[in-house]
Amino acid sequence: MKKKTQTIFLILVILLMTYNAMGIHRFPKPEFESGYTQPATQKTAPRSAALGYIDLTVLLGCLSLMTWLVISKRSRKAVFWLSMFSLLYFGFYRKGCICPVGSIQNITLALFNPQYKIPLTAIAFFIFPIGFTLFYGRTFCAGVCPLGAIQDLFVLRPVRLSSWVQSLLGLIPFIYLGLAVLFAATGSDFIVCRYDPFVGFFRHNASFMMFFIGGVFLLTGVFIARPYCRFLCPYGVILNLVSRFSKKHITISPASCVNCRLCETACPVDAINRPTGVKVHEDNRILVKRLAVYCMITPFLVVVCSWTASKYYESFAKVNFKVRLANELMMASKNETGQNSIEITTFLSSGKPVEKLYEEAAAIVDRFHTGSWIFGGVIGLVFGITLARLTLFQYRNEYSINKAACLSCARCVDYCPVKAEIKE
Repeated sequence: MKKKTQTIFLILVILLMTYNAMGIHRFPKPEFESGYTQPATQKTAPRSAALGYIDLTVLLGCLSLMTWLVISKRSRKAVFWLSMFSLLYFGFYRKGCICPVGSIQNITLALFNPQYKIPLTAIAFFIFPIGFTLFYGRTFCAGVCPLGAIQDLFVLRPVRLSSWVQSLLGLIPFIYLGLAVLFAATGSDFIVCRYDPFVGFFRHNASFMMFFIGGVFLLTGVFIARPYCRFLCPYGVILNLVSRFSKKHITISPASCVNCRLCETACPVDAINRPTGVKVHEDNRILVKRLAVYCMITPFLVVVCSWTASKYYESFAKVNFKVRLANELMMASKNETGQNSIEITTFLSSGKPVEKLYEEAAAIVDRFHTGSWIFGGVIGLVFGITLARLTLFQYRNEYSINKAACLSCARCVDYCPVKAEIKE
């Protein structure tokens, strides 16, 4: 794909986002003290279920077409234009909702709260990209996801990060995923949606801070390709693990590799495995000893991380509204200042017993206590596995795709000099 076309589309997207951001407060506020009568509050009608199934049909169509373009057609140009369609439809038209990334929280809440009625479309949005990834790699990340598509526009001067830096930053998505599951399981918050750096652009209502954070991600993406996809996206963690088992993943060349190294330069996300050579075989004993040490300290890391996370369960619990309200009521009863917040005044006027609120808040805090231990243990296990994985050695005599890290963007195929047809 020529950079000229990408630059033109990038300029158009920036102008669109800037126009929307500047147009939020273009109308003057009504004068409430000049005879204005506040209209009765009306509930917004729920979105038609048929429209949800239309979105699901579009998702399936984009996934199928993207998979064909990546695996069979091997066309970076077609992948780019399909990603722009996904950006316009799932991003600016559907305003980033509903998306597989945020559906993690819907699935979690439905599993831990039987009273929550999860839409079938939310389940399908969560499952379908995982199913395609299991067979064909991360074709959803290639451009069907609007969060990835908008970042892909800004990949202009990507630089290579060292392996240890990528491994360290790769722990962040696991932490983010763990916190998202913890807060959703306790019914506290959907932090993935609340702190999505790009959904504010799509919905035209971003606060200055979120607009700034989204801009930082996009500007960072000029040099570090797709920073959110690689080092923060919680759904990317799941696709990273599933993609390792994909059978018909995109290959560097349709025939045998000639080791020209052009794909190594073309890949912006460092998803190319280089040939290793045979000299590393001399260090096998050292590697085995190091692997044994890491395997022995992994249980220690699990215990330490679990204990550390458990120390913050009360802070985690304060994210829950009922816990915060119970704490405010306790503080207000002790201070007896006579000045209550709006939340306290609303609760007291509802006539609900305070003791019941305290009981519900205590139960939520207990769940956070248990969840924090589990969350910390999982992070410790991931940390130990990451250390052990760095010691593993796999001999390679040619360049190959790292299935877990590859986003199936098809940038490497334009640089490959091998133009033979793919052999089925």
